[in-house]
Order: sequence, then structure tokens, then C-alpha cells
Amino acid sequence: MPQAKTIEIPPAELARRIRRHAVVMCSRANASHIGGSLSAADLLAVVFARFLRFDPAHPDWPERDRFILSKGHGVSALYGVLGECGYFPLAALETFYQDGSPFAGHATKGVPGVEVSTGSLGHGLSLATGMALAAKLDAKSYRTVCMVSDGECDEGSTWEPALFAPQHRLDNLAVIVDYNKIQSFGDTQDVLDLEPLAEKWRAFGWSAREIDGHDLGAIERTLAALPFEPGKPSAIVAHTVKGKGVSYMEGKLLWHYRAPRGADLERALDEIDGRLSDEDEVAE
Repeated sequence: MPQAKTIEIPPAELARRIRRHAVVMCSRANASHIGGSLSAADLLAVVFARFLRFDPAHPDWPERDRFILSKGHGVSALYGVLGECGYFPLAALETFYQDGSPFAGHATKGVPGVEVSTGSLGHGLSLATGMALAAKLDAKSYRTVCMVSDGECDEGSTWEPALFAPQHRLDNLAVIVDYNKIQSFGDTQDVLDLEPLAEKWRAFGWSAREIDGHDLGAIERTLAALPFEPGKPSAIVAHTVKGKGVSYMEGKLLWHYRAPRGADLERALDEIDGRLSDEDEVAE
């Protein structure tokens, strides 16, 4: 019988590996969305290493917890963590965004560990809510976690399941907002201000908490507290930094679309791997 597996990689090291995979994959494929993949790396590391129950040898195990990456464009980070968890050989990541590869540029069903195809923003939370409702109806114990982007909170379709889930007391459902405050064409504050974001979730009937989305301890403690209130779905508003972990990408809209190549790639890997000295940073 399948059993939940424990990931032996510490979250800090797992987050580093996720960032490294994402940078290399996007560089090789000349692909976009590295900034949003890096902002989600710490959250993904803790979710997979410390919270989700799953068995990589049996991806369709009925009792597994479900994880939905609604911000499907950040999939290089998801593929990275799934590879590190053992869903497929890490060498498969070399085919990312290549012709004929199942590892498409947005999260794609068919890759082991990917529950649903996502990328059309605003769809993921509805899918996750349906999974959570199914678990309640079937008296199953699995939990569903959905990660959405902040720009995705502009979508009316995100707020439809936000209304639905509390009505049905889906306390087996959690949403994580990767709140890096930059979306495709500008700062979220300028495009469509979301504040007060946590209060909006509470007004819709969710129990909501705000955290530093790069504080591994805070992430773990918050996940351990799920559900925050019996009978209510939980919302985690995770304040993050676009491009986190690569200094020249941090907080820069440019890296929503640009791929790190050449000297940019070398610098990114040096920083992620800790090879950049203080003197080098000062020289910059």
C-alpha cells in the first residue's frame, strides 16, 4: 500500500535547489517567468518538505494531499521541487520547454505530481475548491493547497470559489497568495491595488493570516496550524519578493519575462550556490 513519504532534504537546501533548477531551466529554454518562480521557492520547499502527504512512486494515490499551482507560469519552480521529491529523474528537467517534452512552459497534467494543467489565470482555485468539496463528500482526509499569484487576484474567477468555499465549510482547503507585488505589466499597487488583501479574504469568510513568505520557520508554523479555524477555509497571504535569491532580479519587473543567460546566468548561479563573496557584492 502507498504511504506518505518524508523528504529528507532540509527546506533551506530544497529551496536553494528549486531556485537553481528554475534558473537553469529558464536559461536553457530562453523562457519567461523566472521572477515569479524564485518568489515561490521558499513556500514550495516547506509545503512539500513539511506539509503535504504524497508518495512519488504512486502519484495517483487516492489519499494524497493535492497541490495546485494556479500561477502555472511559475512552473519551473514546481517541476524543480517535484524532481527533488523523486517524481521523475532530475535529468528530465533538461527537456523543459522543448518540442515534444511533457515539461511545458506552464503546469501541465501528465508530468508526475502535477494534478491539473494551469496557466489560464484564475482557474486553479476553482479546481482546488472542487477537490476539497469532493473530499468532504467522500469523507476523505486529504487536504488541498492552492497557490495563486497576486495578479491572479485581479480575476473575478478567483473570487467565485472564494465565496463558495466558506459556504461549504471547506476547512480542508488552503490558498497561498504569492504576494510579490509585481505582475506582468507593473506593480500590483498601480495596476489594481489589492489592499487590504488579507481583510478581503476574511470578508469572504476565510480565516486569513499574513506571513513573510521567505521565513522558512514562519511558513512551517503557519502550515502546521491549518486549518486556522474549524469550518473555514484558510488563506495565507505570503509577502514575497519577485526574483528572491538573485540580487539583480529582486523587485524587478524586467525578470517577469527575461531569461538569465550568459553573464546573468553565471551571476545568478554564483549567488544561489553561495560562491559570491562580500567583496564581489560591494564591487557591484
